[in-house]
Amino acid sequence: MEVYLIRHTSPAIDKGICYGQSDIPVAESFMEEAARLKLHLPAGFNRIYSSPLKRCSELAALLSSNSSIVTDHRLKELNFGTWEGKRWDEIAGEELDVWMKDFVNVPAPGGENFEMLFNRTKQFYEELSRLDFKQVGIVCHAGVVRAFLALVLEMPLRNAFKIPVSYASVTKLNLNKETCYCSLEYLNRV
Repeated sequence: MEVYLIRHTSPAIDKGICYGQSDIPVAESFMEEAARLKLHLPAGFNRIYSSPLKRCSELAALLSSNSSIVTDHRLKELNFGTWEGKRWDEIAGEELDVWMKDFVNVPAPGGENFEMLFNRTKQFYEELSRLDFKQVGIVCHAGVVRAFLALVLEMPLRNAFKIPVSYASVTKLNLNKETCYCSLEYLNRV
C-alpha cells in the first residue's frame, strides 16, 4: 500500500501563535499551495483520511475527486490545552521550559504530550495496515507526520522533531501488508 502523508497548507494565523488543535482556517494561498501539492500525488486514492480540523478537511475535499473521505480525530495535531491561541512568548517561561525539556512525557497544561499523540497515531496505523488499499492519502498535521515516521523508522520520540515537515508537503510510505514492513520512500516533498 502506498501511504501519502499530506500536511495541510498554510493556516491563516500570525506566526508565533500556539494553535495545535485550534480550528484555524486556511490562508489565502490555499489554492496555489494545493496546486503545487497535487504535483506530488497520484491521480486518485482508494481512500483519503483526514483530521477533522478545517485546515485538513478542506484540503482533503479538494483532493478527493472520486475518493471517499474518512475523518478521524486521531489525526489531529497535538493538543496544547490552555496554551492554544496564545503567543509562544506569552506562555510562562518556567512552564514552557519544563515542557520543552521533555515534551514526549510532559503535557501542555490541560493538553497532551507527544507520547499521547504517538499512541493515537500508532493505533490508526495498525488499523490501516490491515486494510487492502493500493493508495491512501492522509491529510494531517506535522506532529502526526512525525509520529508516523517515528513509528516506521523506530526512532526515539524525542528525535521526531528533528524531521522537517513543511506546509503542503508530502511524505510517502510503502506498507507491505503481507510482511507488515513499512519503508519511507521520500520525505517532505513540496
